[in-house]
Amino acid sequence: MRSLTLLAATLLTASFTAQAAPSTTNLGIITPGTLTIGMEGTYPPFTYKDAQGNLTGFDVDIARAVAAKLGLKSQFVLTEFSGILAGLQANKYDVIVNQIGITPERQKAIAFSAPYAYSSPQIIVKKSGSFAPKTLADLKGKRVGVGLGSNFEQQLTQAGGINVVTYPGAPEYLADLAAGRLDAAYNDRLLVGYLIKSQNLPIKGAGVIGQPEAVGIAIKKTNTGLKAAIDKALLQIKADGTYAKISRQWFGQDVSKP
Repeated sequence: MRSLTLLAATLLTASFTAQAAPSTTNLGIITPGTLTIGMEGTYPPFTYKDAQGNLTGFDVDIARAVAAKLGLKSQFVLTEFSGILAGLQANKYDVIVNQIGITPERQKAIAFSAPYAYSSPQIIVKKSGSFAPKTLADLKGKRVGVGLGSNFEQQLTQAGGINVVTYPGAPEYLADLAAGRLDAAYNDRLLVGYLIKSQNLPIKGAGVIGQPEAVGIAIKKTNTGLKAAIDKALLQIKADGTYAKISRQWFGQDVSKP
């Protein structure tokens, strides 16, 4: 009787384990058991390397938490932002977690998860200067640094009359701004706040532009199974408090809402 009881308990435990374990079938991932994630690695506080050379940041933590909910290991592939969307289409990674703004133009070519963060664009200027632009119109005739291929580049170009100077990443144009080679830069409000708080850069935030914009995890349009799984995982990390913990650690606030 004791053997039968033990056998029944073992089978019951196995049944619960099987139900609890996330299914990774039909996800269309590149490497079995691994979620391969594309990101810059040069965009603090979202994705960058710390003083010890370890990859860290808000987006890194979110990506790891999502992968864990899927029962997958996380593997990161670092690439310049200008080619990051093309890398997804070329199957260099399964997803991109890199503050990719959800725009109608991008949605024509790629799919997105439900939004996992919201922020607004902000103009950045040199701390010691008197230039205090409040709108994009104030940037006309000025040299403004921005990431190549980013949403921010498109906004500056569409505004017209701005001398848009593109760079592979934020460190390069922020260095040029600090050195006086640019009149302003244009990026994410959360990035500006983090840099002012954590690094000794002689910059400051100026005008915040427009309404908060949503960012999502980018996925190939054909990979509907992975999109559904990631949407579920995002709901789970919000429900169990993981998201709130990560958000407070990096920004001191909940950035999951507009």
